[in-house]
Amino acid sequence: MAIREEQQGSSPSKGTLMRAIVQRGYGTESVLTLGKVPRPTPAPDEVLIRVHAAGLDRGVWHIMTGKPYLLRPAFGFRTPRQPVPGLDVAGTVTHVGASVKRFTVGDEVYGIGAGSFAEYAVAKEDKLALKPTRATFESAAVVPVSALTALQGLQDVGRVQAGQSVLITGASGGVGSFAVQLAKAFGAETTAVCSTGKVDFVSSLGADRVIDYTTEDFAQGQQKYDLILDIGGNPSLTRLRRSLTPRGTAVMVGGEGGGNWIGVGRSLRAVMLNPFIRQNFRMFVARERGADLERITGLIDAGTLTPQVDRIYPLAQAPEAMRQLEQRAVKGKLAITV
Repeated sequence: MAIREEQQGSSPSKGTLMRAIVQRGYGTESVLTLGKVPRPTPAPDEVLIRVHAAGLDRGVWHIMTGKPYLLRPAFGFRTPRQPVPGLDVAGTVTHVGASVKRFTVGDEVYGIGAGSFAEYAVAKEDKLALKPTRATFESAAVVPVSALTALQGLQDVGRVQAGQSVLITGASGGVGSFAVQLAKAFGAETTAVCSTGKVDFVSSLGADRVIDYTTEDFAQGQQKYDLILDIGGNPSLTRLRRSLTPRGTAVMVGGEGGGNWIGVGRSLRAVMLNPFIRQNFRMFVARERGADLERITGLIDAGTLTPQVDRIYPLAQAPEAMRQLEQRAVKGKLAITV
């Protein structure tokens, strides 16, 4: 396989071992162990990245647990096809595939790769962007999956407009912390929903109003919303409909609380309602586009968007980081340094 390397045509040494978090089966964080695996070799359209930091998101949790079971054909039936977890990555390019045009050895990049909980990871060229100059590797690493989901959910699917009233549930998490900032940047009047201990954090993101769901039900108020970005809390379809304007849109992100088998049952039921109501329910899966990452880079470097890193863990403590994510004790995102 032809690999272009700094002033050489050599490829990474095959069989070279690297430290990595390894997952041999499905289950709790106990299935994650620190070990050594062969360093990956990039394909012609990929780059090899020396990982400085990785981000932790709910997608990694789904792969760790193997739930919902509907996704096992993609994950691997009995064990994960990719034994090293991790999607979000930030680091330095060490090798580039023969067909790669946008990056060269030494570039500092971030994006979505395969097996980022390791010293090295591979990523496709079109899923990367140059790291924002204002971001550290740790803060850049928590951006890709969550910020892409927030951006595409608001703009591509929700069609947010300046002056609209927007409600964001699950506002203190990874996607939510980006969504609140983006909605404000797009000129929307933004209401955010979170728990008591995270009200101050969400307020600091710029929300016009913060609802503590332990003391107030957003669906019981008089406020109606043009757009609801439904990220967390699993509200019923009745509550979402009650909170929307007559022609409002609810964008349903992910499938938390949707059961072990399908995961998105509530979202599917919502979409099936569309032919019978004037309101619009949408579900989507974010697309891993480098072009959108470049837009996000511009927003970060302009100071419009700030990644929220709650805590940073060394690679060996990745299981503990996952435990914190499972307990929903995180404000923003967690980063893992290598």
